[in-house]
Amino acid sequence: MNEPDAPFWRSKTLAQMSQEEWESLCDGCGKCCLIGLEDMDTGEIHLTDVACRLLDGQTCRCRDYANRQREVPDCVQLTPDNVGQLHWLPKTCAYRLVSEGKPLRSWHPLVSGDAESVHRANVSVRGRTRMERKQKIRTLVRRITLWPEAEE
Repeated sequence: MNEPDAPFWRSKTLAQMSQEEWESLCDGCGKCCLIGLEDMDTGEIHLTDVACRLLDGQTCRCRDYANRQREVPDCVQLTPDNVGQLHWLPKTCAYRLVSEGKPLRSWHPLVSGDAESVHRANVSVRGRTRMERKQKIRTLVRRITLWPEAEE
């Protein structure tokens, strides 16, 4: 950290970022809004293709971000204090990468300068989710999806 002329995500910790910087770290992949199932034996999280009812499946953004926790009480708000413990975050998630001291991927909009690069890299859930409904666990198990994580 503290490299001269380094971008903020390499020169600041998550806790040092302004609200605007923090929000810009989100790459817009939408994976954190998917329903995940935890394997009780291994603790591993398996993501489904079932998305929170507030996720816009085309923009991969929350339809009511400002009120999401009132609308969806179990929505987890990312903070500098909890990112390191949220092991279900995708390995490509910028919040996770920065907290682990790793670089952002080349397709991240802050690196590429293009908000569509995350979609072109096939890392987002754009157009590949179904809306959350009251579903039984056995139905959700059948919806487990292996999501691509573009490597560098």
